[in-house]
Amino acid sequence: MKKLFSLFLNIFIIVFWSSCRDDFNFNVTETQLNFSKDTVYLDTVFTNIGSSTYNLKVYNNSNENILIPSINLENGQNSYYRLNVDGLYGNQNNSNNYFENIELLAKDSLFVFIETTIDITNFPNESNQFLYTDKIKFDTGYNSQTVDLITLVKDAVFIYPNKYTDSDTGEVIIETLNFDINNDGISDETNIQGRFLSENELNFTNEKPYVIYGYAGVANNNILSIDKGARVHFHSNSGIIVTSGGSIQVNGEYSQDQETLENEVIFEGDRLESSFENIPGQWGTIWLFSGSVNNIINYSTIKNSTIGIYTEDQLNTNNNQLIINNSKIYNSSNFGIFAKSSSVTASNLVINKSGQSSFAATYGGEYDLTHCTITNFWNNSFRQFPSLLITNYWIDSDGEILNNSNLNFNISNSIISGNENIEFLVEQYDDTNLNFKFKNCMIKFNDFNDIFTGQGNYNFSNLEKYENIFLNLNADFKNEYNNELFILQNSEVINLADEILAAIYPFDILNINRENSPDLGAYQHITIDD
Repeated sequence: MKKLFSLFLNIFIIVFWSSCRDDFNFNVTETQLNFSKDTVYLDTVFTNIGSSTYNLKVYNNSNENILIPSINLENGQNSYYRLNVDGLYGNQNNSNNYFENIELLAKDSLFVFIETTIDITNFPNESNQFLYTDKIKFDTGYNSQTVDLITLVKDAVFIYPNKYTDSDTGEVIIETLNFDINNDGISDETNIQGRFLSENELNFTNEKPYVIYGYAGVANNNILSIDKGARVHFHSNSGIIVTSGGSIQVNGEYSQDQETLENEVIFEGDRLESSFENIPGQWGTIWLFSGSVNNIINYSTIKNSTIGIYTEDQLNTNNNQLIINNSKIYNSSNFGIFAKSSSVTASNLVINKSGQSSFAATYGGEYDLTHCTITNFWNNSFRQFPSLLITNYWIDSDGEILNNSNLNFNISNSIISGNENIEFLVEQYDDTNLNFKFKNCMIKFNDFNDIFTGQGNYNFSNLEKYENIFLNLNADFKNEYNNELFILQNSEVINLADEILAAIYPFDILNINRENSPDLGAYQHITIDD
């Protein structure tokens, strides 16, 4: 009985005490709100593509609880912004952008979340890009405070597969690419979402950016020509696929202004927010399919893909499948260039930060690389492959090991480096004497545990495979983890290149003459004052 009486007494005291408190009384006052910023800049968005979510923090720095009568957008229901206040959505006049009687405790804060999706066609008097603005209005009862919202909106050319609804199941079906996979003259059905480019889409200009959903296919006897200064953006799991008999020709030029790179062709994801600027794996790959020919890439930057370029060809081919010059491939979640029994000629090529290898020449093929900087300073996760990987075999989907004795790999005046001890491997399935040659190259190869001692492929004194090789020198890159692979004045690779080979490519990737005292890699060294 005493315990029951004690329980009732405690409940009575709590209820009475709570009824006397005014801690949770909220009143309209003359208190000024404070904000984490006076303007919210939403990063650049493409028309009809939703932005990331941005936030604004609202502070009540006073000693009293306040009631905010309303929070709304100045443009009201016509605004292209969307608001969320501390997890709540507006509910007046069917508008998600109007909030009433928001309570804010003393010395407390709340979040306002902002998003936008803007259709540029609703602004017929604007150019291909313009600033869209609005204001968040905070009515405190005695005064009104505002925070500006600003977004840069860009128009774009959108390329995407067709969709249709199955009349029987109601399922939405997305168009897939059908093409000759086995080069047997028969069109094969694939599960690759996308469509082939039409004739009037085969020239990408620099007038507007291009945004690709799925894979944009280049069909047999077609050439996709990309003008200097073009910008090509890919949605997740998207890319370009050049099928048998097709070609891609990227016609970038040297950009005097290295900040804007106005003449380079840039391939990247479709998220333009600064937080996505260097995120790997945002899109698929540029896929040069078996039988594609005369693929030429000049002055381009390929970044943030899964595989920068995936090039595959038939065994023992004599076709030069890819020529790539004066180009950079960064932040690939798997490989920078993945070549399968392909043929690649490269000069002034820079590859860095790849989740596996920066350059993988697998299942044989023909390769000729000059004045290249192949590095891998990947720091997002563990990787199991070196910067440069060469193999003469392939493991198919059934686990069968296929061998290709046709391998010719030549690399000269180049740098192979990274943040692992071993940044170069040659792997073979048989005991074939592989045909590869390194000449005037710096290779990072710290075999501290003598794992490769006695293996012929790593006998750096064998002049048939290695000539003028420099092991483990300090390249003195400007900032390798920021993809700045310029070599500085203290670099140990200065003036180590072969002058005869350098004369074939007399200008480096920055158009600096290297004929006299050429350095290794894609860059001639630069001097930076202390």
